[in-house]
Amino acid sequence: MSTARPASRPPAPSLVGAAAPGAALSAAPASFPSAPDSAGRPRLGYGTNGLTDLRLDDALGLLADLGYDGVGLTLDHMHLDPLAPDLAARTARVARRLGELGLEVTVETGARYVLDPRRKHGPSLLDPDPENRAARVRLLLRAVRIATDLGAHAVHCFSGTLPAGTPPDEAWKRLTSSLEPVLEAAEAARVPLAVEPEPGHLLATLDDFHHLRGLLGDPSPAVLGLTLDIGHCQCLEPLPPADCLRAAAPWVHHVQIEDMRRGVHEHLPFGDGEIDFPPVLAALAELTAAGYPGLTVVELPRHSHAGPELARASLSFLRPEAPTC
Repeated sequence: MSTARPASRPPAPSLVGAAAPGAALSAAPASFPSAPDSAGRPRLGYGTNGLTDLRLDDALGLLADLGYDGVGLTLDHMHLDPLAPDLAARTARVARRLGELGLEVTVETGARYVLDPRRKHGPSLLDPDPENRAARVRLLLRAVRIATDLGAHAVHCFSGTLPAGTPPDEAWKRLTSSLEPVLEAAEAARVPLAVEPEPGHLLATLDDFHHLRGLLGDPSPAVLGLTLDIGHCQCLEPLPPADCLRAAAPWVHHVQIEDMRRGVHEHLPFGDGEIDFPPVLAALAELTAAGYPGLTVVELPRHSHAGPELARASLSFLRPEAPTC
């Protein structure tokens, strides 16, 4: 049985019925609140998209027993289904379970087929059909509400791939107009939106993220921030992953981590890729010591068949001094 640990912070108030404030947002970088561990011990989590063979309750118990600090919770049919009935009641049950186990949470929206059973990650915010784009927007708005009720650090999202025949300028217009209501909801809920640069997507790099910020009028990092995937930095960015993390620090609200090879978008267990991890872990410690309140979540979505063992091995790799059951 899982041993309960004290919750790190109480859940935020529910978004239901909240009114969005004005659209004016400060362009100054956000200062992080005081972190529980000023010495720089990163708070580690594991993504539920790598534990899809487990029931959610069992997955959360496993992570608490192993010694993880939190979880990257992907909204999907096998865990917390954002489209099934009684969402508020189911979310409340998950919030209680997280509190009992002392697990922090970030809400992720990268489920492959949650909206369309035939199109991976479809429809996206770039879809040519306005109704299809609206379906993705509704999912993100629902994710903000869920994140609020769970007391989550942030809501993760991504742009989607460029549809065939769509000029890039038009795709960027679709992306910005689609994100505007989500950012209003995130600002009202005080739950930041953390956009992930994703290889192969319209928004694929850190430069693309800053391009989006400019198109949106440079919103406050407290509202629009980054999900920084360490493997994606290895895959695409000109700078080493540790330098990417330092450069992106003012906007980082969520970190994903795994091993990866240069130019190959394949999430790998630690030690199977090319990343030099000591500098990455040092940069994460600096980020945490500076007050970063979020999680660093192991992201192995194609390894669910070995999820429990990889969760154990990943924690041993990232925190070798931690005992795991």
